[in-house]
Amino acid sequence: MLEEQIIEAIKAELERQAADKPAELSIDTAQGFRVNGVIDIDALAMAVAGSVAGGP
Repeated sequence: MLEEQIIEAIKAELERQAADKPAELSIDTAQGFRVNGVIDIDALAMAVAGSVAGGP
């Protein structure tokens, strides 16, 4: 389903960003998907666009 692809793309990109800059962004999955910090919105948009277009 398209929504599932978008959700997975968002989660994967945010996890990638958190791994790259742990001092700036953290993710807590204990109760859902809580994000705290600075998000590179351009990179997030590219990840979502790529998932919708069938990219990696």
